[in-house]
Order: sequence, then structure tokens, then C-alpha cells
Amino acid sequence: MDIQWICAVTTILAWFCTGSSGHQTSVEPPRNLQIIDPGLLGHLCIEWQPPPSLLTLDQCTIKYKLKYRSTGDADWKVVFTKKLKYGVGFDLSKRTEAKVQTLLEGRCTNESEVKSDWTHATFQLPSQGDLESQIRDLHCVYYDWEHLTCTWQLGRLAPPGARYEFYYWYEGLDHAVQCDDYRQTHGRNTGCNLQNLRQAEYTDFNVCVNGSSESTWLRPSYFTFHLQNLVKPSPPEKLSLSISASEEVHVEWSPPAGGTPPHCLDYEVQLTERDGDDPWASVSTQVETAFTFSQSNRSHVACVRVRGKTNVFCADKGFWSEWTRECFYVSRKDEKQLFLLIAVVLSFLTIVIIFILAAQRKKRTNGEKNISPTSLYLE
Repeated sequence: MDIQWICAVTTILAWFCTGSSGHQTSVEPPRNLQIIDPGLLGHLCIEWQPPPSLLTLDQCTIKYKLKYRSTGDADWKVVFTKKLKYGVGFDLSKRTEAKVQTLLEGRCTNESEVKSDWTHATFQLPSQGDLESQIRDLHCVYYDWEHLTCTWQLGRLAPPGARYEFYYWYEGLDHAVQCDDYRQTHGRNTGCNLQNLRQAEYTDFNVCVNGSSESTWLRPSYFTFHLQNLVKPSPPEKLSLSISASEEVHVEWSPPAGGTPPHCLDYEVQLTERDGDDPWASVSTQVETAFTFSQSNRSHVACVRVRGKTNVFCADKGFWSEWTRECFYVSRKDEKQLFLLIAVVLSFLTIVIIFILAAQRKKRTNGEKNISPTSLYLE
């Protein structure tokens, strides 16, 4: 009996070991990880190949976990994909680092996830030119959601005659394109105007400003941003004020003209007690194009101003528009009472003066009647 029991247990263990040996317990990392620069101003392609052992596996899901970052980034950016390449924008003035691992899961791993080791790669363009020769203070604004204006300052060590050039690229363009409408200061390029960029919205917009000089290399500068986060709308239009009998002030305005969608705007309403140096107080930030507030117990002169900015439904950030302003006058209760009192006093004084003048006239008339003709003859 004991011998039969031992044989049975041995058979079960042998079957279990044989069955489990068919499960994948490890997987190789991806091969030939590369970071490739196709010349798109910072849009790099990260590519790799699958490990050879995966070619014979079936009944399993194969995925890859990709991490990437640039020098100075605190955290890795993480992507899970089934593809063998991934494109993303980087600042080419910094060193780029990427790593990828294989993830295996399914019947071939007994439904557990198996991870490989990491495969690493780095990329960095060769340094070119003095750091102080690159442009400074690039500032870009997407006015009215219609045209982009970028300006910059010349490099501190830019030699005389240095010429800076502005290039841009976004998904949909075959290659990087140079600006064809430069802004100049003293004959040198210090800005660029661009239009017809609707296709570039909500995607990476890559920029490179480099330069050339007869005497030395100039350090290029690279930037990546989203146009919808650079929008500055025009000021609100048709600001109007109306005052009710209960001294409520109703402020109303219209969305600005231009390409900024009305539903993408937030408005800030501010009020000041007097038109002058008094500070402005913010009383509302809202989507609506009207606002009502009570003027009671306030100064009789006040000003209202309104400005707009893209909201969180359409962009992560943006620039405030210029202000639209209007002032108004409301009489206070004590002033109304004073005006009424003055009117009553003036009316009373008028009546008194009329009575005095009438009495003097009557007295003068009676005096003339008391002079007799006999007295006149005796004289």
C-alpha cells in the first residue's frame, strides 16, 4: 500500500514538472535599440528589434515597455506599445536617453507577466559653436488662434554680420521649413511671422533657430511647444453697462473677433472705485459674457474692465488679452437726499424772496397814495 501511494505521488509530481516546464519563465530583451535623428528639428525615432526567441512563441501577448528622458529631466516618460518604434520630440541641445524591455504574458507564461532586462541607448548631437552665440529669450505668441509671431534676442557673443534663421516642423510636413517672413532689427533677423498653421495645432511644433557667420559657428537652439498653449485672443468687444433702479450694474460684452472659438474663452472681470490710480479688484472669472453686481454702498464713480484667455477645455495655458474698459456714474443715496434738501431749501428761499419783493412793492405803492395834492400846492 505504501509503495503504491509513493508511486502515485511520484507520477503526479513528474506530470506537474513536465507540464510546467512548457511555461515561459524568462524572456530576452529587445535587440539593436537605436535613437535616430531624421532631421526634423528634435523629432527623434526610437527603434528596436524583437529578441529571436519570440519568433517561435505563440499563445502569448508580446509588448514593450519604453522609457525615455533628456538630461535634466527628473522622471522618465513611459510608453507601452506592441510596435517596434516610437517617435517623440526632444531638445537636441541635451543628451537623450532611452531604454526598452520585453513584456510577455499569456498561456505560454501561465497567465503571469514575464519581464526581460533593459536594453539602453543614448543620443546627442555634437556641440557646435559657443554657448553664448545662441539666441536668447525666444518668445512666441499665437495671436487670435490665427498667426504665430516669434521673437528673440541675439546671442551675447554673436559676431557682427551673424545671420540667424528660423526653421519649423510639425507632423504632416515632409521636411523642416524655413521662415519666409522675418522680423528684423537693424537689418538682422530677430523674429518670424507664420500663418496657416491649423494643421499644427494639438501636436508637437518643433523649432530650431540656428545661424551662420563667416568667422565662427553659431550654437543652434531647439524648442518644442503646442500652438494652442500660446494663444493670445483679442480683447472682448462691445462692452456695455446698464444700471437698474435698484442700483444693480449689468455688464455685458461680446467674444472677440478672430479665430479663437468662443467656447474656449474664460473672462476676468475687474472693478475699481474711481477712474485713476485706485487698485483694481477681481470680482469674477467666468465663461459667460455677462455679469451683474450691486453698486449700493460704493463710490458714485466706478470703472469695469474685462479680458479673455483660453480655458482648460481647449488648452493647458495661454496669454491674457488686453483689457476692454468702461466707466459709469451712479448717484449715492446720501447725495440724492442732499440734492432733495437743496431743492427744498432753494424753493423755500425763492418763495420768501417773492414775498419780500411783493411786500416792498405794496409798501411803496401805499406811500405814494398818502402824498396829498394840497401839500403839493402849498409848496
